[in-house]
Amino acid sequence: MKIALAQVNQTVGDIRGNMRRIQEWTARAEKTGAEMVLFPELAVTGYPPRDLLEYPAFVEKNRQAVYDLARQVTRIAVVLGFVDVNPEKAGKPWLNAVALLHGGRVAAVRHKMLLPTYDVFDEGRHFAPGRDNAPVAFSGRKLGLTICEDMWTDVQFMGKRLYPDDPVLSLTSSGAEILINVSGSPFHHKKSRQRLDLVRSHVQRAHVPFFFVNQVGGNDELVFDGSSFALDAEGRVLAQARSFAEDLVVADTDRPEALTWEEHAPIEDVHDALVLGLRDYARRCGFTKILLGLSGGIDSAVTAVLAVDALGKANVLGVSMPSPHSSKGSVEDARKLSKNIGIKMISLPITPVFSAFKKTLRPAFGKRKPNVTEENLQARIRGTLLMALSNKFGMLLLTTGNKSELSMGYCTLYGDMNGGLAVISDVPKTMVYQLGRQLNCAKERIPVACFTKPPSAELRPNQTDQDTLPPYETLDAIVEAYVEDGLDVNDIAAKGYPPALVKKILTTIDRNEYKRRQAAPGLRITPKAFGIGRRLPIARAPFRD
Repeated sequence: MKIALAQVNQTVGDIRGNMRRIQEWTARAEKTGAEMVLFPELAVTGYPPRDLLEYPAFVEKNRQAVYDLARQVTRIAVVLGFVDVNPEKAGKPWLNAVALLHGGRVAAVRHKMLLPTYDVFDEGRHFAPGRDNAPVAFSGRKLGLTICEDMWTDVQFMGKRLYPDDPVLSLTSSGAEILINVSGSPFHHKKSRQRLDLVRSHVQRAHVPFFFVNQVGGNDELVFDGSSFALDAEGRVLAQARSFAEDLVVADTDRPEALTWEEHAPIEDVHDALVLGLRDYARRCGFTKILLGLSGGIDSAVTAVLAVDALGKANVLGVSMPSPHSSKGSVEDARKLSKNIGIKMISLPITPVFSAFKKTLRPAFGKRKPNVTEENLQARIRGTLLMALSNKFGMLLLTTGNKSELSMGYCTLYGDMNGGLAVISDVPKTMVYQLGRQLNCAKERIPVACFTKPPSAELRPNQTDQDTLPPYETLDAIVEAYVEDGLDVNDIAAKGYPPALVKKILTTIDRNEYKRRQAAPGLRITPKAFGIGRRLPIARAPFRD
């Protein structure tokens, strides 16, 4: 059977626009001679629709769109995800569904059996699980239709049973000859290879071809990489779609031609994910132009280059805001960066405003010595200036803080945390440097000094980050162990880190949850990002001694 994988970038909530794209890509697939074209999970509504599902009219509009399209499908079959109504009176009102459209009608509907309720997923909030899933007859073959999480069940691959049911095994036991999975599987570091290995494990167990189609694009914090593929019954690659771009690929189970799996460098995937996530976030929120503060440091430099890669140099504005403590080198590095990447940069020195604030506060502060208050005041002045520019010119303000800083609260509320999107907030500092070198691989865009000088907020004389934070190599390793792996003090200390340092870092991370709750949304590129996938209470007692 000749099957096309339509890896499309759907907009959440835009049912009319999404259906138009489905029609366009169906026509493209038809021209290839494919018998069937597959679209991703919830392709009609966009994924994830979240609390748009609180509106019955939204669900009904999506269902009607499917039946309207079915009447137009006469030559090629279409498989796509949508929201169906739960016929049972008990339980959640909706079902996460996949429909097979063929011959001018909805030929079959199957429902997602396994509903993820971990990390960034909360499907149990709106969906009831499917009760059963029998193979679908089509063109003399039995097809096994599954939806995303339904395939994340292979005990041999996963190492443990996550659910009591195994939809893939049930389908093959019932005679499914071709397995299909329509997905909304978000990206994180090195995930595309993980999906390949998982699907190959299913194929080796069942000895049937497997077609996996995933959506692509950025939806709020989540970035979807696509990376769709098809394997034959021996586990060989029949088709592989591009990552981080729309694509249409075709594979024929009757005439298999094995391909070599194309592997990308992980840091290239991080770059592509951030660019796609930023571009789609700006576009879908109605922004065509971006601004950000340029400090002369590596974080703002990397963010600026990503902004240029996403929206083009003509649509990015850099703002230098030197203070009394800004070094000449940092100001020059910001100027050189803007010249290298071809963006406009304006300078708004904050010294006069800072002096005015201190004068106004002097009667209240009395003889108290300057401390972190004055440091934060500078950051808040900068944040106010940037927000004023954003308001005046209708530009999306980007924050430039990284995951290491956000972990430790090394950032200022209503200051450098101001903005509409935190592009690198899930990128640890050590990875920021890796990403910067990747951005410079063809030519120097980021000045060399940004890599070599000690990182500093430059909010007091001779300040460096390491005055407050441990070396980033140590900090990032401990943050990963705690935030991503869920390890505690003793487990992390066993890796060779001083227990007192580990405890101090973990305590600091916990105490700064209130800041992260007020941060701009950030693009997720690690398995556990701050935000919707990590839901800790702010006001709580520490659980460690």
